[in-house]
Amino acid sequence: MTTTTIQFIEHEGRREYAVVPIDIWERVKHLIEDAEDALLYDATIAADDGVRVPAAVLDAQLAGDHPIKAWRDYRRLTQDALATAAGLSKPYLSQIENRKREGSLEIVRALAAALAVPLDMLVERPAA
Repeated sequence: MTTTTIQFIEHEGRREYAVVPIDIWERVKHLIEDAEDALLYDATIAADDGVRVPAAVLDAQLAGDHPIKAWRDYRRLTQDALATAAGLSKPYLSQIENRKREGSLEIVRALAAALAVPLDMLVERPAA
């Protein structure tokens, strides 16, 4: 029977690190990777806000539509109906959807409420 030597590195009287032979590492590294995957999955589930972007909205945005227009079309709302629900004029909404104007935070917040989506779903992100 062979005994395995594991070296411990201490700092201020506490064990901080364990140095193990490579053959042991090769046998256990998948366990660590699995644990990291499980932690990442748990963190993702905990952070999930439950909002899903429907394929139709994503497709419209990928085709170039403004997120507000994509969500409005998905919700089957006219510009008149959305503008009224958000408390703004149809021309102003049209200008936002056509990227001729940017809506203020207050306006985009009202549109998000009218479309029943989180505010960040309506914010365009710069191309990377």
